[in-house]
Amino acid sequence: MTAFVPNSASDAASSPIPPDSVHPRDSSGDAPTSVSRLNETIHDFVQRWGSVWVAGEITSWNLRGGSVYGRLKDLSGEAVLSFRLWSSVRARLGDQLKVGDRVVACVKPDYYAKGGDFSFVVSQMRHDGLGAQLERLERLRAQLRSEGLFDPSRKKPLPFLPRCIGLITGERSDAERDVHRNAELRWPQVRLRTVHAAVQGDRSVPEILAALAQLDADPDVDVIVIARGGGDPQALLGFSDERLVRAVAAAATPVVSAIGHENDHPLLDDVADLRASTPTDAAKRVVPDVGEQRALVGQLRARLTTRLTARIAHDITQLEQLRSRPVLRDPESLLTGRTHDLMLLAARGREVIDRRLDAQSRRVAELRASLRALSPASTLARGYAIAYLRDGTIVRDAAQAPSGTSLTVTVDRGSVSAVSAGEVTESAPSGAGTKL
Repeated sequence: MTAFVPNSASDAASSPIPPDSVHPRDSSGDAPTSVSRLNETIHDFVQRWGSVWVAGEITSWNLRGGSVYGRLKDLSGEAVLSFRLWSSVRARLGDQLKVGDRVVACVKPDYYAKGGDFSFVVSQMRHDGLGAQLERLERLRAQLRSEGLFDPSRKKPLPFLPRCIGLITGERSDAERDVHRNAELRWPQVRLRTVHAAVQGDRSVPEILAALAQLDADPDVDVIVIARGGGDPQALLGFSDERLVRAVAAAATPVVSAIGHENDHPLLDDVADLRASTPTDAAKRVVPDVGEQRALVGQLRARLTTRLTARIAHDITQLEQLRSRPVLRDPESLLTGRTHDLMLLAARGREVIDRRLDAQSRRVAELRASLRALSPASTLARGYAIAYLRDGTIVRDAAQAPSGTSLTVTVDRGSVSAVSAGEVTESAPSGAGTKL
């Protein structure tokens, strides 16, 4: 088809050629084709291409409405292509595919004429082993785990209310705004010290290491947050760098990993003292909510007041019960009753003692009378006498004292000397004295 070329400006103004009628290969500055016609031409050209089997590594896997929109990276270079995996094809795949997998896929180019988007539609896809990068990360992960860098016992606890929060993030990034906004909403007086660093690319690891060393050496910084928004897993490789992971493990200040991702996580998440799913979540985990703390303090004060009131009321009740007892209400009544009992016991004691004394007095009188009746002195008082030889032997038989024997005779009042006459007039009972 030959394009119509006007001979003059007036002809061009009066006879314009519709762009949809001009084929792209026949277009010119005076007769341009339309965007729709160009896209349709590209679409028709691409549709004539056949399917191609291609090997690569999955670097992006986004599931939307049952279909997958992803990216496939060359195994030895940096070339990347976009692909679409419709839900019907995905349902036929037996393998569970994810980012980092090495796959072989049958793709057919497709050009979306309305939006001008070029991608490849996947008709088949299967595993071809782990991607090279994922394989290296898994080996490093196993090595770090064997060294104990992932053990929960070595993770440092976060302070309840940090004096100053160190933040490592990209300059003017959404992550920085999210951390600042949410931290200040939860605790208006919070202090943040931000050190900007590249969060992807070759400069990210050296700059993050320098920022980490700077904040870790600051005595005012109580916790360090490394934050980045979500992104392609390829862009998050810096957060799995061995140098960065070991530096975080060796830091004296607690470190929080706040990399905005869900499906996969870098090694920084495993070695950090706390993993937050997003920068917003990091601000909520690090900074307490002032409203919640005030409500908690109010609840504790209310509970304390209730407990103290109940305890005081209980003690007052016990005190009233003690005061109502008779012994405390009228102590003299107890003394009065005991005084009466004491008087009765004293009177009874005196009565018993008097009876005992009377009985013993009578007993003593009886014994005195018996003793007096049996006493030799009483016998002598009745007129009897006792005769003794010179050696003190009592004369019991007249034969003991022949005529002329000197005797000592004891009478009721005193003793006299005598000489035996040797004449016996009457025999006396044995053991008795001679009556004069």
